[in-house]
Amino acid sequence: MSAIAAEAPHDDHGADHGGHGHEELVENNYMKVPNVKLALWTFLGSECMFFGSLIATYFFYLEKSISGPLPAEVFSIEITSISTFVLLMSSFTMALAVDSAKSGAMDKARNWLVVTALCGSVFVGFQVYEFYHFFHMGLALQTSLFGSTFYTMTGFHGAHVTVGVIWLLMCAALVNNGKIKAERAVVIESAGLYWHFVDIVWIIIFTFVYLLEFAK
Repeated sequence: MSAIAAEAPHDDHGADHGGHGHEELVENNYMKVPNVKLALWTFLGSECMFFGSLIATYFFYLEKSISGPLPAEVFSIEITSISTFVLLMSSFTMALAVDSAKSGAMDKARNWLVVTALCGSVFVGFQVYEFYHFFHMGLALQTSLFGSTFYTMTGFHGAHVTVGVIWLLMCAALVNNGKIKAERAVVIESAGLYWHFVDIVWIIIFTFVYLLEFAK
C-alpha cells in the first residue's frame, strides 16, 4: 500500500509533465516556419538591398552619361513589353504549380513548373537579343556610364532568372522521379517565392527604366 502511494505522486507528476510537453509541442508547431523558407526569406531580403543599390546607381549616373547611345536611342518598348508579358505570365503558371503541389496534384505541379521554366527561358532569350541589338548599336559595357550601369543591372537580373529556370527544371525532375511529393510541397513553394521575387524586380526595372524613358 505504501509502495503504491509512493509511486502515485510520481505518476501524477509524469502525467502533468507529459501534458505540458504536449502543449509546448502543439504551440511550437503553430509557430514553426520551415527552415528552407526562413533561409529563403533572409536571402531575398539581402537581394532587395542588392537590386535596390543597382537601380539607384543606374539613376544616379544616368544624367551624367554624355557619350555613346542614350536610352531613348536604343530601347525598343515593343520588344521589351513582349518579354515582360511573358515573364508576368510565368508568375501565374508558377502560382498554379504551387497550388497543384499543395493539393497533391504532383503531375500538374510538374507540368506547370516546366511551363514556367519555358517562359523564363523565353524571357532570357529576349534579353540576349536585346543585348546583341544594343551592342551593334554601339552600346557596350565600357561605352558610357549608362552602358555599364544598365548592363550590370539587367545582366544580374537575367542571371537570377537563369538560376530560377534551372531551379524549376530541377524541381520538375524531382517531382517526376517521385523525390518531391505533396508533403514536401514547401520545396516548390520556396522556388515560387524566388520566382515571384525576380518577376517583381523586373516589373520595377521595366517601369522605372523603360516606361519612364518613353514618358519623357
